[in-house]
Formats: sequence, structure tokens, C-alpha cells
Amino acid sequence: MTGGPAVVIGVGNPYRRDDGIGPAAIAELQDRRLAGVLLTIADGEPTQLLDAWAGARLAVVIDAVRCQPANPGRIHRSTLDQLHPGDGSASTHGLGIPDAVRLARVLERVPDRLVVYAVEAAELGFGLGLSAAVAAAVPDLVRAVLAELATPGG
Repeated sequence: MTGGPAVVIGVGNPYRRDDGIGPAAIAELQDRRLAGVLLTIADGEPTQLLDAWAGARLAVVIDAVRCQPANPGRIHRSTLDQLHPGDGSASTHGLGIPDAVRLARVLERVPDRLVVYAVEAAELGFGLGLSAAVAAAVPDLVRAVLAELATPGG
């Protein structure tokens, strides 16, 4: 076990509408001044994720996801053991979080606990602001992340 701090990583690009869910959630969490929790934003590049969660006892990753059929704003929770490349959903980035996890396993850089919150996106075109359905999911998402951080061992 690494026993380091907890980290929450908001993946995404706020200039691509719902892809900005990760940074939007981090902005909400920053207002809470969480002791012992590192909050960071990443663009989804696998080595950036590995660097962000290096030594963490808990890493919570928040990202937008495309699903077919789509249910915009729906939140999916996955743990390390549930992440598999090609699982039927697609990250809004070139490589997905399962690809980063596969690389982390090879390099022995997996956090003690990894939880991913993926929010189904409606709009991924250029522009600012989350769609109404995804924006409505932010309070539930923040509550879920806070509960994850409060879990013993988290």
C-alpha cells in the first residue's frame, strides 16, 4: 500500500461542452477545501493520469463518456477491477481510462483504490457550458465523490 493522499482527477476540456464535467466537478469540490485531498484537472492523456494518482491511497477520476444508447447525465461508477478496454462505452478522449489503467498495471503505478465516475455526455462540440442534463448531474456527482472520500480507507 502506498498510503499517500487521496486525489480527485477531473478529466476533460471545458471548451467542449459536456467534456468539461471533470473540471466542473473539481471547481465544485475546490469550494469545500478538503483536507488531505489533492484536486487536479487532466486532459485524459494516460501518463498524465498516472502522474496524478502516483502514490495515492485513493484516486477518484471523473470523466465524460459516450454511450449508445445515450442517457445524458447518467452517472456510472466503476472500480479498478471493473475497468476493461472496449467495454461498450467510449471516453471522449483518444485513449480511455481503461487504457491508462492497463498501462499503470504494466508500470506498477496503480493507486491502492481507483474509482471512476463517468457521466454520459449529450453535447461534445466546441463551446462553453455543460448541457442541461449533465449540469443537473453535478450535485449528485459531487455528493458521490464526497461519500467516496469519506469511506474508510478512502
